[in-house]
Amino acid sequence: MRFSGTAIDGVTVVDLEPSTDERGSFARLHCPDEFAAAGHPFVPAQTSLSRNTAAFTLRGLHYEAPPRAEVKLVRATRGRIFDVAVDLRPDSPTYLKWTGAELSADNGRALLIGAGMAHGFITLEAETDVLYQIDRMFEPGHGRGVRWNDPAFGIDWPAQPVVISQRDAAYPDHGA
Repeated sequence: MRFSGTAIDGVTVVDLEPSTDERGSFARLHCPDEFAAAGHPFVPAQTSLSRNTAAFTLRGLHYEAPPRAEVKLVRATRGRIFDVAVDLRPDSPTYLKWTGAELSADNGRALLIGAGMAHGFITLEAETDVLYQIDRMFEPGHGRGVRWNDPAFGIDWPAQPVVISQRDAAYPDHGA
């Protein structure tokens, strides 16, 4: 795996380094030792799958409130998404800034999103599956969200959503 920093400390792009032969390829998706050696001691406690039937489905922006903030590794296992992390840590030099990456089944890329970040994505094609590995078990009552198009963030989404849940559409702007 190759780990590349982004404009936000706490958000890292993880690229595969597949071995290929006449059968195809094989790549490690997660190894606690490799993550720790790269400065990212991430060990998943839970794995979840988001299935999205329509192109331009938007999910987010979600986060878990302290003290239940979570670290997650996100990747598309079918289709393509534009994945976004927004820094909600008030003491961070990149507070309210965002970073994004295209994740697809073809490129195998993942985004490691640290605690204190809001997360969301928009599907770029129909029939897209998104795999989440999360460092802690889900506990009801700590989930929060902010509006996907809050002008405080200025996210440059590649498309307007066609499908968005009522809950996600109704999230307030940050600080509202």
